[in-house]
Amino acid sequence: MLLPIGDDNRDRRLTPFVNYILILINILVFIFLQDWANNIPFTFSYSTVPAEILTGEDIVTKPLMQQNPITGELEQQPGLGRTGIPVYLTLLSSMFMHGGIAHIGGNMLYLWIFGDNLESDMGHLNYLIFYLLCGIIASLSHVFATYYFNQNPLIPSLGASGAIAGVLGGYLLQHPVRRVHVWFVFLIISIPAIIVVGLWFVFQVINGMGALGGEEAGTIAYAAHIGGFIAGFFLVKLFVRKRRIIVEERKSGW
Repeated sequence: MLLPIGDDNRDRRLTPFVNYILILINILVFIFLQDWANNIPFTFSYSTVPAEILTGEDIVTKPLMQQNPITGELEQQPGLGRTGIPVYLTLLSSMFMHGGIAHIGGNMLYLWIFGDNLESDMGHLNYLIFYLLCGIIASLSHVFATYYFNQNPLIPSLGASGAIAGVLGGYLLQHPVRRVHVWFVFLIISIPAIIVVGLWFVFQVINGMGALGGEEAGTIAYAAHIGGFIAGFFLVKLFVRKRRIIVEERKSGW
């Protein structure tokens, strides 16, 4: 397994304030609003629920007793609570919530490593818009896949993974040969980003194939990862070009 722990930032031109703020917001939401993922009513109310996005209506359900596929024991699954915002805004709010320590830890590690370089390429505002746009497209990809493959539309989706997948897609196109430091077995080695990020994307596609049969792919919304990655890959040049135009206009005195 390749675990990224850093990359080459010697050519970074900007301090990535937006990336730092995004990481901080995720952490604060996880600790104070989600209560370390223990506040299930809040988490379920502000996650993206495909059925709500498809109908535009807030859906409230009762708790259900379901059998744990691993232990075989009956467990109570919480129902969907009332959402205090228009349901379409959950496409944004869900981006800043996580299901546990490992979930937020992995996401923030990837955002810390790969986000700063794109912010340096795009500028602060362009990077923020790019990040949020990729996250929204990722969530909509999950909603579409849920509907298309006839999966349960009442299962909430949350996490920054889709937006970060967009960051990875943009990073791959912008910096394919940049050295990424990874932890491999007991060694720390540096390899090109195209290998690290490329393997990550292949893993998402392979595991996401489990959704084709209507099965939940390990409770992970792989369609969101794939959709976010593709969005980032194709949108990154647009946002980098916008920054270049702004810089050139300032130099020319406009």
